[in-house]
Amino acid sequence: MHMVVLSTTDLAIAATLVLLLALLSMYMRTGVSRQLLVAAVRTTLQLTLIGLVLKALFANAQPGWVALLSLSMLLIAGREVMARQERRFRGWWGYAIGTVSMFLSSFAVTIFALVVILNNVPWYSPQYAIPLLGMLLGNTMTGISIAMDRLNQAAWDQRSIIEARLMLGERWDVAVAEYRRKAIRSGMIPMINAMAAAGVVSLPGMMTGQILAGAAPVEAVKYQILIMFLITAGTGVGTLLAVSIGSRHLFDQRQRLCLDRLHAPDR
Repeated sequence: MHMVVLSTTDLAIAATLVLLLALLSMYMRTGVSRQLLVAAVRTTLQLTLIGLVLKALFANAQPGWVALLSLSMLLIAGREVMARQERRFRGWWGYAIGTVSMFLSSFAVTIFALVVILNNVPWYSPQYAIPLLGMLLGNTMTGISIAMDRLNQAAWDQRSIIEARLMLGERWDVAVAEYRRKAIRSGMIPMINAMAAAGVVSLPGMMTGQILAGAAPVEAVKYQILIMFLITAGTGVGTLLAVSIGSRHLFDQRQRLCLDRLHAPDR
Protein backbone atom coordinates (compact mmCIF):
# COMPACT_ATOMS: atom_id res chain seq x y z
CA MET A 1 0.00 0.00 0.00
CA HIS A 2 1.51 3.32 -1.07
CA MET A 3 0.84 6.90 -0.08
CA VAL A 4 -0.94 9.12 -2.60
CA VAL A 5 1.19 12.19 -3.33
CA LEU A 6 -0.84 15.38 -3.66
CA SER A 7 -0.03 17.94 -6.33
CA THR A 8 -0.53 21.70 -6.31
CA THR A 9 -3.51 21.19 -8.60
CA ASP A 10 -5.13 18.85 -6.06
CA LEU A 11 -4.80 21.49 -3.35
CA ALA A 12 -6.16 24.18 -5.66
CA ILE A 13 -9.25 22.07 -6.33
CA ALA A 14 -9.80 21.68 -2.59
CA ALA A 15 -9.31 25.43 -2.14
CA THR A 16 -12.19 26.14 -4.52
CA LEU A 17 -14.54 24.60 -1.96
CA VAL A 18 -13.48 27.21 0.59
CA LEU A 19 -13.82 29.93 -2.05
CA LEU A 20 -17.34 28.80 -2.89
CA LEU A 21 -18.22 28.80 0.80
CA ALA A 22 -16.90 32.36 1.11
CA LEU A 23 -19.00 33.48 -1.88
CA LEU A 24 -22.08 31.81 -0.41
CA SER A 25 -21.42 33.49 2.94
CA MET A 26 -21.04 36.84 1.19
CA TYR A 27 -24.33 36.34 -0.64
CA MET A 28 -26.09 35.54 2.65
CA ARG A 29 -24.41 38.51 4.40
CA THR A 30 -23.05 36.42 7.24
CA GLY A 31 -20.11 38.76 7.78
CA VAL A 32 -17.51 35.98 7.90
CA SER A 33 -16.45 35.83 4.26
CA ARG A 34 -13.34 37.93 4.72
CA GLN A 35 -12.35 36.08 7.90
CA LEU A 36 -12.79 32.78 6.11
CA LEU A 37 -10.53 33.77 3.23
CA VAL A 38 -7.90 35.28 5.52
CA ALA A 39 -7.91 32.11 7.63
CA ALA A 40 -7.50 29.97 4.51
CA VAL A 41 -4.54 32.04 3.34
CA ARG A 42 -2.99 31.94 6.82
CA THR A 43 -3.42 28.17 6.96
CA THR A 44 -1.67 27.74 3.61
CA LEU A 45 1.23 30.04 4.45
CA GLN A 46 1.71 28.81 8.00
CA LEU A 47 1.62 25.12 7.13
CA THR A 48 3.95 25.64 4.16
CA LEU A 49 6.38 27.52 6.38
CA ILE A 50 6.31 24.93 9.16
CA GLY A 51 6.81 22.21 6.55
CA LEU A 52 10.02 23.91 5.38
CA VAL A 53 11.15 24.47 8.97
CA LEU A 54 10.55 20.83 9.90
CA LYS A 55 12.39 19.66 6.78
CA ALA A 56 15.44 21.63 7.86
CA LEU A 57 15.02 20.55 11.49
CA PHE A 58 14.82 16.87 10.59
CA ALA A 59 18.08 17.22 8.69
CA ASN A 60 19.77 18.87 11.69
CA ALA A 61 18.09 17.41 14.79
CA GLN A 62 19.93 19.37 17.46
CA PRO A 63 18.25 19.83 20.89
CA GLY A 64 18.77 23.60 20.77
CA TRP A 65 16.81 23.98 17.53
CA VAL A 66 14.04 21.70 18.80
CA ALA A 67 13.81 23.76 22.00
CA LEU A 68 13.71 27.03 20.03
CA LEU A 69 10.87 25.84 17.81
CA SER A 70 9.00 24.47 20.84
CA LEU A 71 9.36 27.78 22.65
CA SER A 72 8.12 29.68 19.60
CA MET A 73 5.05 27.44 19.41
CA LEU A 74 4.36 28.05 23.12
CA LEU A 75 4.64 31.84 22.82
CA ILE A 76 2.34 31.95 19.81
CA ALA A 77 -0.18 29.68 21.55
CA GLY A 78 -0.12 31.99 24.57
CA ARG A 79 -1.04 34.92 22.37
CA GLU A 80 -3.92 32.99 20.80
CA VAL A 81 -5.30 32.05 24.23
CA MET A 82 -5.38 35.72 25.19
CA ALA A 83 -6.89 36.84 21.87
CA ARG A 84 -9.83 34.44 22.10
CA GLN A 85 -11.11 35.78 25.44
CA GLU A 86 -13.78 38.45 25.39
CA ARG A 87 -12.81 39.70 28.87
CA ARG A 88 -9.14 38.91 29.34
CA PHE A 89 -6.89 40.15 32.12
CA ARG A 90 -5.12 43.44 31.59
CA GLY A 91 -1.37 43.73 31.21
CA TRP A 92 1.02 40.82 31.16
CA TRP A 93 -1.36 38.67 33.23
CA GLY A 94 -3.60 38.21 30.18
CA TYR A 95 -0.71 36.62 28.33
CA ALA A 96 1.13 34.94 31.19
CA ILE A 97 -1.69 32.85 32.65
CA GLY A 98 -2.30 30.84 29.49
CA THR A 99 1.38 30.61 28.54
CA VAL A 100 2.57 29.42 31.95
CA SER A 101 -0.32 26.95 32.26
CA MET A 102 0.45 25.43 28.84
CA PHE A 103 4.15 25.23 29.66
CA LEU A 104 3.51 23.40 32.93
CA SER A 105 0.98 21.03 31.36
CA SER A 106 1.69 20.42 27.67
CA PHE A 107 5.48 20.48 27.96
CA ALA A 108 5.47 18.21 31.00
CA VAL A 109 3.12 15.67 29.38
CA THR A 110 5.11 15.77 26.12
CA ILE A 111 8.45 15.13 27.84
CA PHE A 112 6.88 12.35 29.92
CA ALA A 113 5.53 10.69 26.76
CA LEU A 114 8.83 11.01 24.89
CA VAL A 115 11.01 9.71 27.72
CA VAL A 116 8.80 7.15 29.45
CA ILE A 117 6.30 5.88 26.86
CA LEU A 118 7.86 6.25 23.41
CA ASN A 119 11.43 5.86 24.74
CA ASN A 120 12.88 7.04 21.46
CA VAL A 121 16.61 7.70 21.04
CA PRO A 122 17.29 10.55 21.18
CA TRP A 123 14.19 11.47 23.17
CA TYR A 124 14.05 14.97 21.66
CA SER A 125 13.87 13.69 18.07
CA PRO A 126 11.82 16.34 16.19
CA GLN A 127 9.95 13.64 14.26
CA TYR A 128 8.15 12.77 17.50
CA ALA A 129 8.63 15.80 19.77
CA ILE A 130 7.27 18.57 17.52
CA PRO A 131 4.07 16.87 16.25
CA LEU A 132 3.25 15.59 19.74
CA LEU A 133 3.83 18.98 21.36
CA GLY A 134 1.84 20.67 18.61
CA MET A 135 -1.20 18.47 19.20
CA LEU A 136 -1.04 19.00 22.96
CA LEU A 137 -0.56 22.76 22.68
CA GLY A 138 -3.39 23.13 20.16
CA ASN A 139 -5.94 21.32 22.29
CA THR A 140 -4.74 22.78 25.59
CA MET A 141 -4.91 26.25 24.04
CA THR A 142 -8.56 25.68 23.16
CA GLY A 143 -9.46 24.33 26.60
CA ILE A 144 -7.75 27.17 28.46
CA SER A 145 -9.22 29.92 26.29
CA ILE A 146 -12.76 28.54 26.71
CA ALA A 147 -12.35 28.09 30.47
CA MET A 148 -10.83 31.53 31.07
CA ASP A 149 -13.45 33.23 28.93
CA ARG A 150 -16.19 31.47 30.91
CA LEU A 151 -14.58 32.32 34.27
CA ASN A 152 -14.01 36.01 33.58
CA GLN A 153 -17.42 36.50 32.01
CA ALA A 154 -19.11 34.81 34.97
CA ALA A 155 -17.21 36.99 37.43
CA TRP A 156 -18.32 40.08 35.51
CA ASP A 157 -21.95 39.04 35.16
CA GLN A 158 -22.30 37.74 38.72
CA ARG A 159 -20.21 40.39 40.47
CA SER A 160 -23.06 41.50 42.72
CA ILE A 161 -23.61 37.96 43.99
CA ILE A 162 -19.89 37.36 44.54
CA GLU A 163 -19.47 40.66 46.39
CA ALA A 164 -22.52 39.91 48.55
CA ARG A 165 -21.04 36.54 49.53
CA LEU A 166 -17.75 38.23 50.38
CA MET A 167 -19.59 40.74 52.58
CA LEU A 168 -21.20 37.83 54.43
CA GLY A 169 -17.73 36.60 55.38
CA GLU A 170 -17.01 33.94 52.75
CA ARG A 171 -13.45 33.52 51.49
CA TRP A 172 -12.75 34.45 47.89
CA ASP A 173 -12.29 30.82 46.81
CA VAL A 174 -15.67 29.84 48.29
CA ALA A 175 -17.45 32.82 46.73
CA VAL A 176 -16.19 31.96 43.27
CA ALA A 177 -16.07 28.16 43.59
CA GLU A 178 -19.23 27.52 41.55
CA TYR A 179 -18.05 29.63 38.62
CA ARG A 180 -14.61 28.08 38.77
CA ARG A 181 -16.08 24.57 38.52
CA LYS A 182 -18.22 25.57 35.55
CA ALA A 183 -15.24 27.15 33.81
CA ILE A 184 -13.11 24.01 34.26
CA ARG A 185 -15.97 21.86 33.00
CA SER A 186 -16.38 24.05 29.91
CA GLY A 187 -12.68 23.78 29.12
CA MET A 188 -12.64 19.99 29.40
CA ILE A 189 -15.90 19.19 27.60
CA PRO A 190 -14.40 19.34 24.06
CA MET A 191 -11.85 16.63 24.89
CA ILE A 192 -14.39 14.51 26.76
CA ASN A 193 -16.68 14.69 23.72
CA ALA A 194 -13.78 13.85 21.41
CA MET A 195 -12.91 10.72 23.42
CA ALA A 196 -16.53 9.66 23.73
CA ALA A 197 -17.13 9.95 19.97
CA ALA A 198 -13.76 8.63 18.73
CA GLY A 199 -14.16 5.58 16.53
CA VAL A 200 -17.96 5.78 16.61
CA VAL A 201 -18.80 9.21 15.23
CA SER A 202 -15.39 10.33 13.99
CA LEU A 203 -11.96 8.98 13.07
CA PRO A 204 -9.43 11.29 14.77
CA GLY A 205 -6.85 13.14 12.71
CA MET A 206 -3.67 11.28 13.62
CA MET A 207 -5.24 7.87 13.06
CA THR A 208 -6.67 8.99 9.72
CA GLY A 209 -3.33 10.42 8.65
CA GLN A 210 -1.46 7.23 9.49
CA ILE A 211 -3.98 5.07 7.66
CA LEU A 212 -3.79 7.32 4.59
CA ALA A 213 0.01 7.05 4.78
CA GLY A 214 -0.25 3.25 4.66
CA ALA A 215 0.09 2.26 8.32
CA ALA A 216 -1.75 -0.80 9.61
CA PRO A 217 -5.12 0.23 11.10
CA VAL A 218 -4.45 -1.55 14.42
CA GLU A 219 -1.12 0.28 14.88
CA ALA A 220 -2.77 3.56 13.93
CA VAL A 221 -5.43 2.94 16.57
CA LYS A 222 -2.78 2.35 19.26
CA TYR A 223 -1.10 5.65 18.49
CA GLN A 224 -4.44 7.47 18.43
CA ILE A 225 -5.44 6.09 21.84
CA LEU A 226 -2.08 7.22 23.22
CA ILE A 227 -2.49 10.69 21.73
CA MET A 228 -6.06 11.06 23.00
CA PHE A 229 -5.01 10.20 26.55
CA LEU A 230 -2.01 12.55 26.43
CA ILE A 231 -4.05 15.42 24.98
CA THR A 232 -6.77 14.95 27.58
CA ALA A 233 -4.24 14.95 30.41
CA GLY A 234 -2.50 18.03 29.07
CA THR A 235 -5.74 19.90 28.45
CA GLY A 236 -7.15 18.99 31.85
CA VAL A 237 -4.05 19.98 33.82
CA GLY A 238 -3.62 23.18 31.82
CA THR A 239 -7.25 24.17 32.32
CA LEU A 240 -7.08 23.47 36.06
CA LEU A 241 -3.92 25.55 36.41
CA ALA A 242 -5.20 28.47 34.34
CA VAL A 243 -8.55 28.67 36.15
CA SER A 244 -6.87 28.37 39.55
CA ILE A 245 -4.38 31.15 38.80
CA GLY A 246 -6.98 33.30 37.04
CA SER A 247 -9.61 33.02 39.76
CA ARG A 248 -7.06 34.06 42.41
CA HIS A 249 -6.04 37.08 40.33
CA LEU A 250 -9.66 38.25 40.27
CA PHE A 251 -9.22 39.16 43.95
CA ASP A 252 -6.69 41.37 45.73
CA GLN A 253 -4.79 40.66 48.95
CA ARG A 254 -7.80 41.81 50.99
CA GLN A 255 -10.04 39.36 49.09
CA ARG A 256 -11.92 42.10 47.24
CA LEU A 257 -13.23 41.41 43.73
CA CYS A 258 -11.13 43.47 41.28
CA LEU A 259 -12.93 43.57 37.96
CA ASP A 260 -10.84 46.55 36.86
CA ARG A 261 -8.19 43.92 36.10
CA LEU A 262 -10.31 42.74 33.15
CA HIS A 263 -10.49 44.31 29.71
CA ALA A 264 -13.86 45.51 28.50
CA PRO A 265 -14.95 43.53 25.40
CA ASP A 266 -14.34 45.04 21.98
CA ARG A 267 -17.45 46.28 20.27
